Amino acid sequence: MKTIRFERQNAIGRIVLANPPFNRLDREFSECLRQAVHDASESDIRVLVVQAEGPHFSFGGEVREWPGKDVNWFRTFVAEVNLSYRAIEALKVPTIAAVQGVAFGGGFELALACDFIVAAENAVFRCVEVTTGMLPIAGALQRLAERVGRGRASRFAMLGEPIPGPVAAQLGIATQVVPEAGLAHTVEALAQRLATGPTKSYAATRALLKAWSAGGVPAADAVMLDITMDLFNTEDVTRGFLNTAAAFDRDVEPPDMIFNNR
Repeated sequence: MKTIRFERQNAIGRIVLANPPFNRLDREFSECLRQAVHDASESDIRVLVVQAEGPHFSFGGEVREWPGKDVNWFRTFVAEVNLSYRAIEALKVPTIAAVQGVAFGGGFELALACDFIVAAENAVFRCVEVTTGMLPIAGALQRLAERVGRGRASRFAMLGEPIPGPVAAQLGIATQVVPEAGLAHTVEALAQRLATGPTKSYAATRALLKAWSAGGVPAADAVMLDITMDLFNTEDVTRGFLNTAAAFDRDVEPPDMIFNNR
C-alpha cells in the first residue's frame, strides 16, 4: 500500500501522507512523494494541499533504517528527498501545507517547501536533527533563515527547540494558526480561494520570489519584467483591468472576480 497518494477534487489537488500515526520518511517516501508530485504536475489543478492522515503531520526520517548503511546510500536517499521537495517548489500553482500535531525534521522541511503553512494550535515544528548529531539537510536551515532570519535559524537548528504553532505564526513560519478542529475548514477555504484566483499571476509571483531568494532584490528586479509581461495579454488580466476600470468609474473598490486561468 502506498504511504503517499495524490488525489484531486475539481481544481484542488492533495498530496496525502498516508502512513499514520507518525508518517515517517522511510525508504519508500521519496519515491512515493515524487510520483505524487508528478501526478499533480500532469493534472490541471490550480492549487495543491499537502496534508497528513492521523494526529501528526510527520515525525521526520525513519532513522531506524539508517544505521549500518553506506554513506553513499544515505547521500542518495537524502538527494531524492530533496528532489521531491524541490519539485513541489517548482510547480506553477500555489501550495499549502496543513499541519497538525508534530512536524519534526524532514516533516518540517516538507512543510517549508510550501507557499502557505496553515498550522493547528497543537502543531509543533522542530529541527530535530541536532539530537542525532546531524543538521537539517532537506532545506529547512536556509528556508528558515529566509523566513525568520539567520539568528533564529541558527537557534532552532543548533538547539533543536520546539516551535509551537502560535509561535510559528508570530515568527512568520506559519501563515496562520487555527484551532485544531478548524484546520480542515480553514485549509479548504484558502484552497478554494486560490483555486478561483489568478493562477498565472500566482505562478509569476512564485517565480519572482524564487529569483529574490537566489539573488536578493537585484536578481528579482533583473527578471521581473520578463516574468510578468506575458500576463498582460491573458484573458484574466484583460477582464481584471475592465473590472477595475468599471469600479473606478463608480468610485468604488473593485469587486472580487473569479479567474479562469486563461
